[in-house]
Order: sequence, then structure tokens, then C-alpha cells
Amino acid sequence: MRKRIVADFAWPLAVFGTLAFVPKVGWDIPKLFDSPISSPGTLNLLALCLVFGGLALTYDLLFGFTGLLSFGHALYVAVGSYITNIAITDWHWSFAEAVLCSAAVGLVLPVVLGFVSLRVSGIAFAMVTLAFAQAGAVLVDKDPHGWTHGNEGLSPDYTKLPSAFVGVFNTKHLYWLALAYVAIVFFVTRWAVESSPGRIWQAIRENELRVEVLGLRPRAYKLMAFVLSSFLATIGGIVYLLLNNTSDPSVISPNFTLMLLLMVVIGGAGSRWGAVLGGIVYYYLDNRLGAVGSSSTVQDLPHVLRTPLEQPLFLLGTIFILIVFFLPGGIAGLAARGRPRACAGSRRRFAPAARSVVHRRRRSPNRRRAHEYGDL
Repeated sequence: MRKRIVADFAWPLAVFGTLAFVPKVGWDIPKLFDSPISSPGTLNLLALCLVFGGLALTYDLLFGFTGLLSFGHALYVAVGSYITNIAITDWHWSFAEAVLCSAAVGLVLPVVLGFVSLRVSGIAFAMVTLAFAQAGAVLVDKDPHGWTHGNEGLSPDYTKLPSAFVGVFNTKHLYWLALAYVAIVFFVTRWAVESSPGRIWQAIRENELRVEVLGLRPRAYKLMAFVLSSFLATIGGIVYLLLNNTSDPSVISPNFTLMLLLMVVIGGAGSRWGAVLGGIVYYYLDNRLGAVGSSSTVQDLPHVLRTPLEQPLFLLGTIFILIVFFLPGGIAGLAARGRPRACAGSRRRFAPAARSVVHRRRRSPNRRRAHEYGDL
């Protein structure tokens, strides 16, 4: 057992450790990047890919592992970006104080909004979360104090930012910060999913009624997942602010949450590495497909073919449709092919934790009804 745990943590550490040396690599890959890998432009692109990989994983914790479809996840990314920015620019706080304030809001706000939103489920839950996100978008756009600067966005006071993250020549530090963020999200998610509450989250995703008749309280466990996912997204919003050097309203739009959902579907819902890879692949393609449309190969095609291929969104949508049809399990589904028993076994990983809780509640009035549904 100990060897298995060591092996499970060894290979992710090896992957993240290898990625840490990317700023030292001076390779030039023309088809993939416009400049050498160690150049500031390429490092910034890779850093943003990593951040979105981490943000996609925070959404997967909510959607893929717990089965909660939220349309307001972008609200908590905006909380990290805007509150940190406002605190250092308008309130003249130090960067450390601003980060602590954002983290506190990113912890308290989802507790309050999650408590309200989780009174309903399914599409109703998705609509309530969307309503809260829209309220946040209106607040950003019509801020009476002028802190957010509306549609213009807000640029931070660079004198209050850590010097290691300011300037083109410090892009490698921003890359390492993004890598640290996705690594932290990965290991926290791994720990949470493998814990007893994490097994219950997966049980709720499979059959919430069965969890309820066993004497558990699904709403409390869903609130735990909601708060953890939102808090990690808030931290990602702070990193996103440092990379973009601005807070703009697009970060709180419904399209931002929809983009995270597409990343999870592309990578594979309920898979830690799948969500990270989905976020990286989606953001990379979203930024690089424009170069494909303007290439000489596409420009030489007939008008009927050239016109749609010049549009990056058309290419991205086509790729998404192909993945949905031919890779229903996403990128992570490729690794699971040929192992149907492993997939079936992973769905029942919550059983030991659920049974242990039930045994501690032998006098639960719901226990008799649980037998009608059979053991997990």
C-alpha cells in the first residue's frame, strides 16, 4: 500500500519537476510557437495554458466528481482578480494583504452563495449560479464607486506587485507561479477526491437518492465540494491577474464558465489529468488557430473552404465536435480504452467510505429503506 502511494505521487512530481525546466529550454519549434520556448511571449502563453488547466480542474471538482453543473464558476475567478486588484490600486494595500483579503472572500462568499444555490438541484441549480454570476457582472459594469472601471477593465498598481512578477524579463517567474498553481490544485484535488468526503461526492454524482437513504446528507457534502472548488478558482484568479496584468469584465462573463466546461469535456470529466490537459489544449488552440487560418495553405484553398477555415472558432468547434463523437471520454478516455473493469471499479470507489459511515449510524431511520435499493 505504501509503495502504491509513493508511486502515485512520484510520477506527478516528476512531470511537474520536468516542466519546471521549460524556461531553460531554448528550442525553436516553428509549427507550434512563433518564438523559442524560453522567449517571454512563448512562456507567457504556456503559463496561461497552465493556469487554465488548473481552473478547468477546479471546475471538474464540481462538475466531474460531484455532478454539479454550475454556470457561475467564473464569479470566483473574478473575485480573486478584481478584489486583489482593487485592494492594491484603490485601497493602497500591500500585495500580501490584498491576497489574504481575496482568499477570505473566496472562502466566505461560496459558503453563503452555495448554501442558497444548493437548496435546488439540476438545471435549477445551474440557473441560480448563473444568476449570481450575472449579478456580479452587473456590479463590475455599473460599479458606483468606480473601482472596477467598468468595461475598460482595471490595471493594477505595478509598484505594489512583487518585483519578481513585474517586467518582461521576469516572465519565467510568472511561468513558475502558474506551474506551482496547477500543481497545488492537482494535489489538493487528488487528496480531496481520495478522502472520505470525496468518495461521497462521487456517490452523489452516481446516485444522490441512494446516498440520502443511507442516512447521509448530500447537501452538506455538495457544499464542501462547492466551497473547495470556488476557493481554488479564486486563487487562480489572482494568478490570472498577474499574468494578464489587468482585470477585465470578460473574466466574469458566462462565456468564461462555458469555456471551463468545454475544457473539462475535452479533457474528460472526472479525471484529474484529463481536466488539466483539456484546459491546456483548449487555450493553446484558441490562441494558435488564428495562425492556421492565415497560413498560405488555407489562403490557397477555394473560397468556399477558405472562408470557414479562416475563423478560429469554426476550427475549434469542429475539433470539439470530433472529440465528443469519437472520444466521448475526452482525452483521458484514451488511456482508459481496453480497461472496462478499471472504469467500472473506479465508479465504486466510494463504497467503503459510504459503508463505514452507515455502520456508524446503525440506528438511522433510513437504514431499512436503504435495503430496498440494495448495497452500493
